[in-house]
Amino acid sequence: QVQLVESGGGLVQAGDSLRLSCAASGRTFVSSAMGWFRRAPGKVREFVAAISWSGGSTNYADSVKGRFTISRDNAKNTLYLEMNSLKPEDTAVYYCAARRYYDKNDSSERGYGDWGQGTQVTVSS
Repeated sequence: QVQLVESGGGLVQAGDSLRLSCAASGRTFVSSAMGWFRRAPGKVREFVAAISWSGGSTNYADSVKGRFTISRDNAKNTLYLEMNSLKPEDTAVYYCAARRYYDKNDSSERGYGDWGQGTQVTVSS
């Protein structure tokens, strides 16, 4: 099991950047694939990005591709989401999550058994 705590959210203007962090505790972080999801007001939670345990493989939702970058530092037990060129439609609560396997073809929540509490990102126009 992995305990996850997100940070780095805030209020920014369109075009700005933010970096979210997800601090993990538990021995299984380094062997876990990780993902970022988000829930916008009035919408269901959606996939944002995922990364393999080694960091060597990543995949993104089309809506963030080219603007967001997922990365991890296994020595620090931390997952990151670098968000550039933010848009008002990126406003959401962002969650990190862990699962035992990486599958670039599966952007569902299936298999993600450990979740953080979320961090709010608000992008004003």
